[in-house]
Amino acid sequence: MTVDVDGRRVISVAGHKCPRGEKYATQEVEAPMRTLTTAVLTRGLELKMLPVRTNKPIPKEKLLAAMDAVKRITLTSPVKTGSVIAENFLGLGADLIATRDLGKKSPATNH
Repeated sequence: MTVDVDGRRVISVAGHKCPRGEKYATQEVEAPMRTLTTAVLTRGLELKMLPVRTNKPIPKEKLLAAMDAVKRITLTSPVKTGSVIAENFLGLGADLIATRDLGKKSPATNH
């Protein structure tokens, strides 16, 4: 695939095998998007970190701000896979969701 650009604007796309290729190339040049995949801190749960991701891609230019926001989240309640951790994360139209179940930490047993 060949993409001719003028700065950050696509002029033409050639050599793509389907319309999706042209759409992807245009988006990647003009407004790249990425799904954020990371982990949030937890307290009192089975693991110290809960893996999370956005439920749809967000602008690539917002990834650093998103990571800064993730650092301020601490989860204290059990969750199920797919649970929304942060709705409309940073106002970007994507939810931050849990990617695994996570329950309460079991009490330590004294022997």
